[in-house]
Amino acid sequence: MSDRPAIAGYDVAAVEAWIEANVDGLAPPFEWTRLEGGHSNLTYALVDTEGRRAVVRRPPEGELLPKAHDMGREFKVISGLGSTPVPVPIAYGYCEDPTVTGAHFYVMSQVDGMALYNNTESQEYLTEEARANVGLSFIDTLAALHSVDPADVGLADLGRPDGYIARQLRTWYGSWTASIEYADYDNPKVHALHEHFTANLPEQGPSRVVHGDFGLHNCMFAPDGAVTAVLDWEIATLGDSLADFAYALNAWGEPGGGEPLAAEGATQAPGFVAPQVLIDRYAEATGADLSQLDYYVAFNHFKTACILHGVYARYRMGQKSSEGVDLDGMKERMIATLDRAAVLLDT
Repeated sequence: MSDRPAIAGYDVAAVEAWIEANVDGLAPPFEWTRLEGGHSNLTYALVDTEGRRAVVRRPPEGELLPKAHDMGREFKVISGLGSTPVPVPIAYGYCEDPTVTGAHFYVMSQVDGMALYNNTESQEYLTEEARANVGLSFIDTLAALHSVDPADVGLADLGRPDGYIARQLRTWYGSWTASIEYADYDNPKVHALHEHFTANLPEQGPSRVVHGDFGLHNCMFAPDGAVTAVLDWEIATLGDSLADFAYALNAWGEPGGGEPLAAEGATQAPGFVAPQVLIDRYAEATGADLSQLDYYVAFNHFKTACILHGVYARYRMGQKSSEGVDLDGMKERMIATLDRAAVLLDT
C-alpha cells in the first residue's frame, strides 16, 4: 500500500477506511482516477477490488467562502431526488467529519455518459438523430425537476422559497457596482435593466428546486442523446423555476431564434432542435405560464454580464493571471449580453 501514489486533497487510507465502514457494496483498496470539471472540486472515479465503480467528491484545497463548494448540499439534493424521475447518481454516503481528509466529502455512483461542452464533442459523440434527442431529453429532465414538490422529497428546507428573483437582482447588481472601479468599466444599460427588472418583478409560482447551472455541461448523455444523470448540485436552492428554465435556454439562443452565446457551443452542431421546440415541450409538460419568458431570459443575460464583469475586474486588478486571456473578447461578450437583454425588454 505504501507505493500507492498520493491523491491531491485525500488521505487515501483514511478515506478508504471510512468508505469500507460506511458504504455497502464497495471493497477497497480502490483505483483512483481524477475526473475533470465540477467547479474545481476534487472529484475522483473509484474502482474497487471487484470492479465496482463509484465517485468521491470534496471541495478544492485551501480557504473557501462559507457557502462555496457545499458537498452536504449536493448530497442532500441527490439523496432527495433519487426517488423521483430526475436522473441523478445514487447517493452512497456523506462524511461530515473534516478530520478524515481535511474536508467534507461524499460518495456516489458513477453514471455512464458524456457531458457536452462544444460542437466538436457533439459531432464526435452523437449522431444527428441523437443530437435531436439531446434537447428533448434535456428539457424533459428539467420539467421533471420542476414538477417535484420539495416537501415530498425532504428538500423543503433547501432554501428560502420566495423572492428568488429579487434576491438574485440584489446579488448581481451589487456585484456589478462593486466591480466598476476595479474593472474601469460601467455600462448605463446595467442600471436601466436593473431598474426595469425591479419595477416589473413577476409573481413567483410554487417554489421548486432550481439547479442554478442547468446546462449541457452539467448533464451526462448516453450515445442516443438521453440524459443519464444531472450533476453539480452545489448551488441548488429553492426558487423560481422559470429562472432556471430561462437559464437552460442559454445554450440554444433566444426563444425567437438567434445564435447561442458561445460561438463553439455544443448546440451549434447540426441536428439540435430549435429553441421553440424546447419552450413548447416545457410548457406542455409543466403547464407553466410562459407569457413573461422574455423577462427571465433577459434577466439571465443580465446575470451573465454581471458575472463576466466581476471576472474581468479580477483580471484587471491582477488577482488572476491574464496571460492568454482575451480580455477584449470578454468585454465584448459582456456588452453583447447586455444588448440582448435590452432588446428583449425594449429598454
